[in-house]
Amino acid sequence: MQEHIFENRIYYRTNEYKTDRITLVFVHGVSGSSSAWLPYEKIFEKKYNVVTVDIRGHGMSKKFPNYSDYEIKNFAEDLHDLIMYLKIPKFVLISNSFAGLIALEYIKLWRETVSANVFTSPEIYLHEGFLAKIMRFSLAIFTGIISLLPFNPKPRGHVDYRKHINSTDWSISRNLADIKNTGLHAHFYTLKQSLDANQEYDLEKINVPTLVMHGEKDSMVPIKNSMKMSREITNSEFISIPNVDHNTAHNAVLEMSQAIESFVEKNKTKLLFS
Repeated sequence: MQEHIFENRIYYRTNEYKTDRITLVFVHGVSGSSSAWLPYEKIFEKKYNVVTVDIRGHGMSKKFPNYSDYEIKNFAEDLHDLIMYLKIPKFVLISNSFAGLIALEYIKLWRETVSANVFTSPEIYLHEGFLAKIMRFSLAIFTGIISLLPFNPKPRGHVDYRKHINSTDWSISRNLADIKNTGLHAHFYTLKQSLDANQEYDLEKINVPTLVMHGEKDSMVPIKNSMKMSREITNSEFISIPNVDHNTAHNAVLEMSQAIESFVEKNKTKLLFS
């Protein structure tokens, strides 16, 4: 895998692109980075074209100072700009956690470039309910305070998740490592965007093969949310992962990689010639 910076703002990694292979594009969640996908790069890079991305404000990608910079549409536009630059005609979009919202926005705007979807622990329907209102109110106050603090635009790198194998949803050491690496502004601005009630999902318009996976012990996003999501998408299949929490990308590498490969191979003809 080779490292690149697109337009001095988006960090990404790729292997050698071959036109006769299916392309997998991996997008991470809040406070993570492309380093979350390192095990998957090793598993898939000899069989598929692989692209892993640091979303804006995260990893080695450019940090932005304002809350509005982290609107979901901006993340989707970054991804589309990169896809156009790499001249990728079709790809399988693999998103984890908050990136599920980025993927849904991307699909809504540029669905013709997406040949299939894989959602893992998507942060969907989180804006619903009384608890979400409390969280939005609390984060509004907190992000207001953060906006008064000095902003450091310097990218900080990647967390080595090998040091946090099998960490739980509420692991203090992993969460502190993530927040320290991302920075307060990018972390909490992105987190607050995940609770925005204004995004329209348009699930009924998704018409390509879709896989939804979710850990059965997720204490951050109820598994029922993903089950509902899968039911509303035509040609969708759902996989629950036993004994795994919200950190499916880190804690269920074997299960997820096997499910992704099985899903891709099952739809290989459609993906190559769609």
